[in-house]
Amino acid sequence: MSYRINNTTIDFFEINEDITLRRVVLRNPRPKGTVLFLHGFPETLSAWKDIAEALADDYEVHAFDWPGYGLSSRPMVDRFSYAPKDYAHVLDQYIVKAGIDTSRLTIYATDIGALPALLLAVEKPDIARTIIVGDFAPFNRPQFMSEKLQNLKAGPAMEQVRANMNSNRDEILENIFTRGLPKEAQFEVSQQFRDDMSHGWSHGAMTTVDAFSHYYSHFTRDQDHFESQLARLKTPVKVVWGEKDLYIKKEMGIELAARIDAELALLPGIGHYPHLQDPKRTVDEVRASLRGTST
Repeated sequence: MSYRINNTTIDFFEINEDITLRRVVLRNPRPKGTVLFLHGFPETLSAWKDIAEALADDYEVHAFDWPGYGLSSRPMVDRFSYAPKDYAHVLDQYIVKAGIDTSRLTIYATDIGALPALLLAVEKPDIARTIIVGDFAPFNRPQFMSEKLQNLKAGPAMEQVRANMNSNRDEILENIFTRGLPKEAQFEVSQQFRDDMSHGWSHGAMTTVDAFSHYYSHFTRDQDHFESQLARLKTPVKVVWGEKDLYIKKEMGIELAARIDAELALLPGIGHYPHLQDPKRTVDEVRASLRGTST
């Protein structure tokens, strides 16, 4: 099933027998490059709507729902583990099957989307012209993570945190984006986006929180693997981080940028979701990364 709204195509894109992704593509007859947006928890592809539309006059824009999110597939864990490494494999298959020219591609990845993008870049340095990442946990540094995220990684509290999050869907969707920000920094997201997250929360056999919890159950293993392979990361990377991030402290981004010799942009007054709080800045970052890619 697919449908078009002006130059926008929304459809379901088969990756393999277990995974079909809901995706959105904004086409351009003469694109100066391509951008692929990768969302975080508890988002869906609708997080990128305004940003994608702002870029579509010059670029081809892609976004999809990760497995376990939105309206994408949610296979049982004996078929798909929801680990960062598995998400990296899904990302690789999507880029190949969608026929994206990686020499003209920028990947913009946040939160749970960022580690898979970097894991893939370690294995395939030419997977993108540039990768922009931020507000995630590349290394196993629990001291830089919120207590709830620390507890999701391992230990006896993991199942309790998962159960509590599952029972508090409405509170999470209402407050997660602005929690910890001062009143003057509060911002609104669209009702369409909220409705899309709510509608997709329990789509299929598991909830979005279940998928998130499965991701975290493998997180330390994949963080450690990434850190052990840093010397192999050759794809140009820029790190963009909200200075007021409540969930993953800025020290994580500072260390990542230093370790891989990447440009770091610390955004004053911005929390964990820079693309929602300051979408114009995200548009500008993408345009800067793709400058000069037109043929």
